[in-house]
Amino acid sequence: MPTILAVSGSLRSKSFNTMLLRAVVDLAPPATTVEVGSIKDIPLYNGDVDAASGPPPAVRELKEKIAGIDGLLLVSPEYNHSIPGVLKNAIDWISRPATDIGRVFGGCPVGVIGASTGQGATNLAQEAWMPVLRALKMLPFFGAHVGIANAGKVFDEHGTLVDPAVRTQVEKYIAGFAGFSSRHHRRQA
Repeated sequence: MPTILAVSGSLRSKSFNTMLLRAVVDLAPPATTVEVGSIKDIPLYNGDVDAASGPPPAVRELKEKIAGIDGLLLVSPEYNHSIPGVLKNAIDWISRPATDIGRVFGGCPVGVIGASTGQGATNLAQEAWMPVLRALKMLPFFGAHVGIANAGKVFDEHGTLVDPAVRTQVEKYIAGFAGFSSRHHRRQA
């Protein structure tokens, strides 16, 4: 029974990626726990603040959650054909100091999915995450893909996933990622 931490890379209250995250929670297999992590209280990274007082409480909390889970799912928007700054900022905070990377991220199964109002379906952002995940010594999941284009057409006004084909795609993805997370035990780097 894996525990997966899902984090939306958007701060917007009506974010399609947060809607997608909620769909993942709803569609997860019965033996899988999907916890929701938040980046909303994480400030911009500042090495002076880190050196003077250490990471803020929101950073420490998310860092320890990641260190204790079986898989990390990034639900990532695509901004300007790449990674969203707010989510990358959170990862940058959590990866400090570098000596913690192995304990927190090393060998952790990771998936990246996303939703976009455009045709690109977050494919470029998902690809842009790969060098970051490799640097953190994570284990990316490639067994399925979720990149939703035209997201405004697949969620209703309440944020519910209403497109049956996309629903099946998300259900298949989270089942595959849960199995992947169960099969791959962390190795500390």
